[in-house]
Amino acid sequence: MIKEIEQLEDRSLLLVDDDLPFLNRLGRAMQNRGFETQTVDTVAAALKIVAQNPPAFAVVDMRLGDGNGLDVIAELKEIRPDCKTIMLTGYGNLATAVSAVKLGAIDYLAKPTDADEVLAALLALPGENADAPINPMSADRVRWEHIQRVYELCNRNVSETARRLNMHRRTLQRILSKRAPK
Repeated sequence: MIKEIEQLEDRSLLLVDDDLPFLNRLGRAMQNRGFETQTVDTVAAALKIVAQNPPAFAVVDMRLGDGNGLDVIAELKEIRPDCKTIMLTGYGNLATAVSAVKLGAIDYLAKPTDADEVLAALLALPGENADAPINPMSADRVRWEHIQRVYELCNRNVSETARRLNMHRRTLQRILSKRAPK
């Protein structure tokens, strides 16, 4: 796939996500695969880049601290219709997937994801689905990741997290005290 990237005229890639460790990891991984990456963590910063120098590729998180990633996708589609855009989210549902595709996203990936999945989705031909992941996360791992994300969004408040996840507080405490499943 790296050879395919090297053959591209424009390898500019905009990554927009407010999860800074994930954003930095994905930015480095995509740079190592041959993209010229720009990383930002807000809608405002992304819209500024889109207005000044619209990228050929974009990976945009759905929920950002200052707004919605759909705004970035809509602006990209208007300014640079040929931009291949992927929507990422930890809150996957059908309505947002449909909205993202209608606004111009070519794919919709649920978090957590890795650079290989993102790369396959970016380079997939129109109408072609990306290959299924070779080592997908187990259902236990996906559940654990979701619980961890909600826990962080609740500012590490166990009681509030338990309420939002509709589970008993002690059950949540046991889950949080264990290591992540494989």
